Amino acid sequence: MPRSSDLPDCFYQSQPILISPNRPTPKHSLYLSNLDDQKFLRFSIKYLYLFRKSTSLDGLKYSLSRALVDYYPLAGRLRTSSEDEQKLEIDCNGEGAVFAEAFMDCTADDFLEVSSRPNRSWRKLLYRIEAHSFCDIPPLIVQVTSLRCGGMILCTAINHCICDGVGTSQFLHAWAHITANPKGDPPILPFHSRHVLKPRNPPHTPFDHPGFTRIATGKDNLNQNQNQNQYLQPLVPTSSTFTPSHILELKRQCTPSLKCTTFEVLASHTWRAWVKALDLSPSLNVKLLFSVNVRKRLKPELPQGYYGNGFVLGCAESTAKEVVSANLHSGVKLVQQAKSALTDDYVKSMIDLLEDKTVRTDLSATLVISQWSKLGLEDLDFGEGKPLEMGPLLSDIYCLFLPVIGHFDATRVLLSVPECAAEKFEYYMNDFSYI
Repeated sequence: MPRSSDLPDCFYQSQPILISPNRPTPKHSLYLSNLDDQKFLRFSIKYLYLFRKSTSLDGLKYSLSRALVDYYPLAGRLRTSSEDEQKLEIDCNGEGAVFAEAFMDCTADDFLEVSSRPNRSWRKLLYRIEAHSFCDIPPLIVQVTSLRCGGMILCTAINHCICDGVGTSQFLHAWAHITANPKGDPPILPFHSRHVLKPRNPPHTPFDHPGFTRIATGKDNLNQNQNQNQYLQPLVPTSSTFTPSHILELKRQCTPSLKCTTFEVLASHTWRAWVKALDLSPSLNVKLLFSVNVRKRLKPELPQGYYGNGFVLGCAESTAKEVVSANLHSGVKLVQQAKSALTDDYVKSMIDLLEDKTVRTDLSATLVISQWSKLGLEDLDFGEGKPLEMGPLLSDIYCLFLPVIGHFDATRVLLSVPECAAEKFEYYMNDFSYI
């Protein structure tokens, strides 16, 4: 492979095929909850896995057809609800998942050399579906790319309206489990009904929800667009890895001392570095949104295997000046307070709020963090060993906390920022002085 970080082209010997469940599955329309159906989630979660040794393609196809019996909504298609044109539902029709096979003239080691951060050439590792709308894209797309060395790259695109990170990990592990143990059953079965998260009638929203805004019109919309102009520059990916010793050093910066988790201290540190690197106006109100699994926060708890979006976004907010000038203790406290606010009553108020279709996630002057580092994604094993590398296929505007293969307690922070701010952001991420 050339010294450039760009990958060579993929060669397809045949057209992709559709893999359908290998047994009859329920044929019905599946309701999507207000957490599933947010405009914010109308995209696919795209994973990339690199394996030293490839798995039989026929075996992968067969096991996928078996996994889709339990996970049959992934074999269906999204469509607009007949009852509400602003709401989506799943047509569980068993049409099938897209499965593409390709070959790339490089080795696993070649890929590892350029894998520290995604680049645009990685897009070729996932078959592109020509679609007129979001609903025309199948909920599950898979591409297996065989490598010259006998290894393989597995890429998947899983529709975020159907499931969250917990759900994608649950499905991928079920598929891998069936591949490696053809006579075994998946350890967790999915629970597909979303009615446990239906809004109340009438909706009841007694709480403020600062992570959301209503669609602006006229002059307000113009002002909002002007505030977002600074984010329209070309984005470049940045990557920073934090070992347990780095995390301990950050925790020591909390003065006075404060008991906190790795996520809380790293989220606060990343938020501060992001605000500093973008050189935002000191008086600007900035937000940190981060995903929180609420399956066990609700009363009653969501059923085991709940297969929908079971997370909400916690919201910390402050002025840019306060985020930059305060020590780490202040930022960690804001994150902790945002997490503790997510009670059963608060989450139900948020679900009711989303009945108003003018409500959107507020992304202006906002950093969004999604945590992939505690989902077990790095442990995926189709029978030929765990991956050498895993991460997102693309780096976009959301910040990802990723696992580090071979280092259980380490976290890699991946975020794309405007090109003019990339060097400063990486500097501040590696700067642990809060004096």
